[in-house]
Amino acid sequence: MNEIQETFRHRHHSPSHLFLPNRAYMVTAGTLGKQRYFDTPAKLDLLLSLLFDACERWQWNLQAWAILQNHYHFVATAPEDASTLGTVIASIHSKTAVRLNKLDDTPGRKVWFQYWDTCLTHEKSYLARLHYVHQNPVKHGLAEDAEAYPWCSMGWFMKEAESGEEALALLKASPEMDLVISDMNMEGMSGLDLLKEIRARDLDTP
Repeated sequence: MNEIQETFRHRHHSPSHLFLPNRAYMVTAGTLGKQRYFDTPAKLDLLLSLLFDACERWQWNLQAWAILQNHYHFVATAPEDASTLGTVIASIHSKTAVRLNKLDDTPGRKVWFQYWDTCLTHEKSYLARLHYVHQNPVKHGLAEDAEAYPWCSMGWFMKEAESGEEALALLKASPEMDLVISDMNMEGMSGLDLLKEIRARDLDTP
């Protein structure tokens, strides 16, 4: 099955969606005309904060994110009602537009152009998107190391993987990682099970 067959995508003015509960989605959104409206740390903080707020309110579990001056990406797991994704995006875009236009003294300016969502129905697709989002600041020349870019989840993931399953997903998406330090007793996958999975998958990380 190829990449197009695996997923349904949302395009501008297109009604096609695949809404599945408890599945991972990747979302990409861009500003109108690719304008760099989020051109200060404070504005990037604003967008990131409102992304967090909206996902928490509608129970979308964020897995990865990257906030740039004219677009953003995130990967999140859907709640039981995956159709709330549109509401999440509408909340982010309406609130950021109002507050950004107030900061720039540009009332009524249209900030956002469109967004795309992809339901990731296969592990390979999920890991590829996770890696893409984490490395996006490096791709655009904003940082040499994604972990050092404050508006990307790479640094957070490096420090905050709270389960063996999450750590394993991060390892597979970022095989360049040098070292894993794990507790032995964790909810779900134990530290020993994590080690076995790393070895079974031929991952060389010590």
